[in-house]
Amino acid sequence: MADGSHGAEERAKFTQMADSTRDEWTIIGRNAAEFQRGLADRVLTHLKLLDGDFGGFAVDRLEHSVQTATRAHRAGMDEEYVVCALLHDIGDTLGSANHADIGAAILKPFVSEQNHWMLEHHGVFQGYYFFHYLGLDRDMRERYRGHPAFEHTAQFCHLYDQTAFDPAYDSMPLPAFEPMVQRVFSSVKTSIYRKPEAIAAE
Repeated sequence: MADGSHGAEERAKFTQMADSTRDEWTIIGRNAAEFQRGLADRVLTHLKLLDGDFGGFAVDRLEHSVQTATRAHRAGMDEEYVVCALLHDIGDTLGSANHADIGAAILKPFVSEQNHWMLEHHGVFQGYYFFHYLGLDRDMRERYRGHPAFEHTAQFCHLYDQTAFDPAYDSMPLPAFEPMVQRVFSSVKTSIYRKPEAIAAE
């Protein structure tokens, strides 16, 4: 209903979780499933907040994101990887001091452990190219040397992330990636809210 009372008869009645019932959680679960279906659209809407935000760079943060994804796509990387490339800096708006953690948290339920680790640590690995100009240790990434995803992450930064600041590059338009985002976010790989056997059966 337009008056804001939509679904009132479908809402749980408890005021503290200790008093909740299985039937109420069935109602909540139905609503959660419906809300989940809109996640990819919400993520894409948030990504667009990077449009026009240059932060002193030659391209704005949205172009950097799209350019990173375009380079990965044209190199033949798989769809999950390309979506990670597109969304790797989505945390810039709310996590200016830890943006890599934000993007990694958003994508964690939907991507492999290797790609999640790449997202979570790409900030440190990207630092190899500029930390020394800020008085920081450009070799900070060496603390992770030996990790199974070390080279995977180093390659992402070297081939796609640190190269994606070219105003003359012919990036694909954002809408070209939207079906990829929809598909990646449609399949949960891990979640504390889902039984592993239910995920495996999907």
